Amino acid sequence: MEKEKIFWRMLNVIEDDIVPQTRLAVSHGHKIFGAAILLRSDLSLVVAGTNHEGWNPLWHGEVYTIKKFFELPSHPDPEDCLFLSTHEPCSMCLSSIAWSGFPEIYFLFEYEETRDAFHIPYDIQILNEVFNCPHPSRSNSFFKSFALKEIASAMGESELAMARLEKLDRIYKELSDIYQAGEKKMVLK
Repeated sequence: MEKEKIFWRMLNVIEDDIVPQTRLAVSHGHKIFGAAILLRSDLSLVVAGTNHEGWNPLWHGEVYTIKKFFELPSHPDPEDCLFLSTHEPCSMCLSSIAWSGFPEIYFLFEYEETRDAFHIPYDIQILNEVFNCPHPSRSNSFFKSFALKEIASAMGESELAMARLEKLDRIYKELSDIYQAGEKKMVLK
């Protein structure tokens, strides 16, 4: 399927399906990471989810979404799906996606953006300190992963694409500020 069509659909899913769930979750103290699973054939949404680490430290957005996917009474085969993550998946989430059998991952924010713009450095720290792997391969025998911003660059960074990406950057910055403010309140108590 054409990457440009996937790009636009992924932005719509983030904005329309993941962000509303993430807004609610952040208001309850969960982090800003979300995910969705789409059918490869027509890009229809199968399931979307967000982070629930406040309930369980393993409920990262991707893992929680995978949980919801496999709880569906008649979920499609993961091979027939595309996995969307708002942020480049951490080592646990990458493993979960690989073990689940999703062959393609698309993401909006890279590890460095998660660390620098959203003040969450743990993905890179764990990759470096636990696995001695500064950046996992985006193409391996388990999956291929694609940065949506790189797809936008390959499309020539149209004004519309850049405007949509900037809008999502602002939304996630706002959500991050809310999350970070809540974290500081919890530390001060």
